[in-house]
Amino acid sequence: MRLHGKVAIVTGGAQGFGEGIVRTYVREGAKVAILDLKLAEAQRLADELGAGVIAMKCDVASLQEVKDAVAAVASAFGRIDIVVNNAGWTYPNKPVLETTEAEFDKVFAINVKSIYNFTIAATPHLEKTQGSFVNIGSTAAIRPRPGLVWYNSTKGAVHNASKVLAVELAPKKIRVNTIAPVAGDTPLLGQFLGTDTPERRAQFLATIPLGRFSQPQDIANAALFFASEEAAFITGTVLEVDGGRCV
Repeated sequence: MRLHGKVAIVTGGAQGFGEGIVRTYVREGAKVAILDLKLAEAQRLADELGAGVIAMKCDVASLQEVKDAVAAVASAFGRIDIVVNNAGWTYPNKPVLETTEAEFDKVFAINVKSIYNFTIAATPHLEKTQGSFVNIGSTAAIRPRPGLVWYNSTKGAVHNASKVLAVELAPKKIRVNTIAPVAGDTPLLGQFLGTDTPERRAQFLATIPLGRFSQPQDIANAALFFASEEAAFITGTVLEVDGGRCV
């Protein structure tokens, strides 16, 4: 098992990519804390996966809630080795002038401020274990398209911050890597597409050479690699898991 003895935090772990990462990490021997606003769904998953998995309600945009959650995980498991910043949000695909201030503030708070919050709260723990951050970015940061200007911008910030963090935290032996998925068949897909119709899906799929959306297991496989000893000399990397979308 590639993560035997490791302790991981996965934000937004109750569904979608996060759930795939949680299941894969548990399968590979890790103890996992599922952090999500949807506590009932997180608890359902924790109950299914059994001992060594706990669920906590946490607003990743709140520094105090993140500090409290990280402290609780360290208390429960005795250490923290991996933090997967997976929790994310978007607003409906629409022209930039129709995007509200509330939508702008929320997407930056969840997608970008959360990275700051977990860096502040978790870095001292990861320094002790020479652990790693795995951040979830997006192909939207690499090949941005109209309709989600500010969402695309948040993911650009995630990619850039992750690279700078990789350099700054390297003396502490903490690795920081990023996964850039293409749109996945998850609960957020309708928001990305604007109108979730067969025609709109077909239009988007035509831009992916391998001809399908990403699946949670695709992202989980990459997150497993980055968290494992196999990636011990890899940091500051943005890995496109996109079926060729960014080629």
